[in-house]
Amino acid sequence: MIKIKKAEYEKILHHAESYLPYEACGLIAGEISGKDKLVKKAYLLTNAARSERSFSLDPKEQFAAARDMRSMGLILLGCWHSHPNAPAYPSKEDKRLAYDRDISYIILSLENMAKPQLNSFKISGEELLMEQISII
Repeated sequence: MIKIKKAEYEKILHHAESYLPYEACGLIAGEISGKDKLVKKAYLLTNAARSERSFSLDPKEQFAAARDMRSMGLILLGCWHSHPNAPAYPSKEDKRLAYDRDISYIILSLENMAKPQLNSFKISGEELLMEQISII
């Protein structure tokens, strides 16, 4: 299970809303306890692609986030991005670009702005494993 602190979820949500009509993106970091991942910090990065249907993390911001994680004793748990007009489910492009089968790929759908949907997946090629998410 992935446990996300409510304040970190709200940071992600507000960043995604402010980035419309484009996809927003970032990283999540925290710690692992047994089979649970606790997200202690969400990183809000620039979508270098500035696209409504894809994202590309800014490399300089990725390195800065990695340095910050190390300084705080956190580990990379995964990445997140938004789908402004699609469900919280990996697209073909999302699956193609999933580079690490061990991290979580969180997708926030803003298709229904009144009820944003948050899902997480482990992705290995075409194989998807949905992970439970709890906002704490």
